[in-house]
Amino acid sequence: MMRAFDLLARLCALFAGLVMMAVALATCGSIVSRQFFGAALLGDFELVQVGMAFAVAAFMPLCQIRRGNIIVDFFTTRASARTRNLLDRAGCLLLAAMCGLLAWRTLLGGLSAKEYESVTMLLQFPEWIAFVAMVPPLALTALIALAQAIGAMPAAEDPAGAQHAPASR
Repeated sequence: MMRAFDLLARLCALFAGLVMMAVALATCGSIVSRQFFGAALLGDFELVQVGMAFAVAAFMPLCQIRRGNIIVDFFTTRASARTRNLLDRAGCLLLAAMCGLLAWRTLLGGLSAKEYESVTMLLQFPEWIAFVAMVPPLALTALIALAQAIGAMPAAEDPAGAQHAPASR
């Protein structure tokens, strides 16, 4: 199951990277337009808002599956490996609950925005699309964290694929 989660997390991150590149191009285009034509692209900040909101949500599954979240272990450095493992699992369970709640509330926010036909001010972009686009990555992050909390918790993996224990332990 973790292999499937890993594949989905990588696809989310790939898509988030593409969205970030599009946002960067739009920002550069707006700067060039402002410099040479005296006016920025209409709604450039709206594009940045929508794109970055999605990108943040879409990078979360990969961060969680690689156990890349910041761990403050100041109080647990002298704890046994078993205690640290239990605390890590509790953290994963809390993250699963938080991301599940975020996915649920984001979905409801998107449905509400669709019902009220809420759009951005300048581009008239339907806001519900941005909300709903964030739901699958948030739900995936919740499922990954839940699987880590109740299942085998592998060592963190670096981008080269080498297995290693978290550096702080």
